[in-house]
Amino acid sequence: MHVSILGTAHPYRGGLASFNERLARQFLSEGYDTEILTFTLQYPGFLFPGKTQFTDAEAPDDMKIKRVLNSLNPINWIKVGSKIRKQKPGILLIKYWHPFMAPCFGTVARIAAGNDVTRVICIFDNVIPHEKSLIDRLFTQYFLKSVNGAIVMSGSVLEDLKSFRINFPVDFNPHPLYDNYGTPLNREDALRNLKLPAENSYMLFFGFIRAYKGLDLLLEAFANRNLRNGKLKLIVAGEFYENDKPYRDIIKKYDMSGDVILIDHFIGENEVSSFFSAADLIVQPYRSATQSGVTQIAYHFGKPMLVTNVGGLGEIVKDGQCGYVVNPDPQSVSAAISDFFTNNRYDEFSAGVNLEKSRFTWDKLTAAVINISRESTKQKT
Repeated sequence: MHVSILGTAHPYRGGLASFNERLARQFLSEGYDTEILTFTLQYPGFLFPGKTQFTDAEAPDDMKIKRVLNSLNPINWIKVGSKIRKQKPGILLIKYWHPFMAPCFGTVARIAAGNDVTRVICIFDNVIPHEKSLIDRLFTQYFLKSVNGAIVMSGSVLEDLKSFRINFPVDFNPHPLYDNYGTPLNREDALRNLKLPAENSYMLFFGFIRAYKGLDLLLEAFANRNLRNGKLKLIVAGEFYENDKPYRDIIKKYDMSGDVILIDHFIGENEVSSFFSAADLIVQPYRSATQSGVTQIAYHFGKPMLVTNVGGLGEIVKDGQCGYVVNPDPQSVSAAISDFFTNNRYDEFSAGVNLEKSRFTWDKLTAAVINISRESTKQKT
């Protein structure tokens, strides 16, 4: 079977590209003829909140990535859809994360599936975006009418999907762990790479920064005097996708500049291993969520996690076994941090993480995609 993945990949950066490239490798390892069709234009510059959409890393040499898709050009959508229709892949696989992409993806998918061979399967990051607008529902409905089957990675996304459409096959499969960021490092070596002293303990907030991720809740929690012992440090590693002033104001308000290590730029793939290997606890104080790639990086590196009880995070992190699932407020976050470091729970929770990580393998996701494709074909006949 030929599998075409339509979406973000090199030379674009970030979690979407990493996901699609890792998934392509899994299909290739299982013998499927696989390619990724990515963007010539993903976002116009004025819509992208970060500094750049592109990576400076070398292109992967173990897969086919073709830049063909312009997210703003309907004529291009027709051309790309027509080309896919002629190629007749068994599966056109699309990872959907935002309604902005719905017109583009939906049009390509409709045309591609006109050959009566190609099945359009979608892996949903989100059905309803974290930051909502008036056009979301209309655009998502347009896209959904082009889909033959779906994979969701959290229960909350499944419930959102049901509010739009239920007449096609859907499977639940958790986000696989990210094992493509290198092997775990010795803690001392990781801290040496980051130029941080080994005598301290470290929490890590990782990834791009937007309001829904709750960094302000974490900073308010860390301001608790019971945690400010001089030895506990918070690493914030990621690019601001919004105004950074409110966060810096909290740090200044509580005189935390010596305890918060702010690394405010995009973290390249070759740097990820050092950050996670250095950390004792990965903290995700999100206000809203579906699933998170950060938890799946933490699983790969065997790191305990603190997440909030929103979206699907509590489905992925077992409270009291792999870390903590707490309410999204500073008091709850602070109490969990205090318990972790006061009672030295690293070894206990790290063992729990390593026991759980077998749930999150890429072969389970590819099997789910193939199964949904077959179910959608049966439903069609």
